[in-house]
Amino acid sequence: MAGIIISLGPWNWLIAGMVLLGLELIAPGMFLLWLGIAALAVGIISFGIEWSWQAQAIAFALLSVAMVPLWRRMARGAPTSGADGTFLNRRADELVGRAFVLDKPIVDGVGTVRVDDTVWRVSGDDCPAGTRIRIQRANGAMLFAEKI
Repeated sequence: MAGIIISLGPWNWLIAGMVLLGLELIAPGMFLLWLGIAALAVGIISFGIEWSWQAQAIAFALLSVAMVPLWRRMARGAPTSGADGTFLNRRADELVGRAFVLDKPIVDGVGTVRVDDTVWRVSGDDCPAGTRIRIQRANGAMLFAEKI
């Protein structure tokens, strides 16, 4: 069995790299991706350099370890949700500072405004429907507004 594997030469690494990349597609986690890239790199280098399988294994190990800082650098540069200004799970906060036209009048401190396909409750000074308002703050599903 070892003779068959050794006889394939550089193709072993290319096959191993493709298998690792395929496994990354099945179970994503960004770990097998870097191992697959390292295996592909050893396979490509093996086409140009005649070296022992022990040297190839050491090169694979070194490339795999070298990929970790690259992975960390790329992951650090990727945007994360939450602290970067996205309003996932806080949709009302996204409306603060924007101006809208009242859909229903604010009577006794409560009215409604339509934003795209959603109707929001608005609290503020009494105003007739059609008045332009600016959202000052949000608390849950209630928007607090003032007349512009």
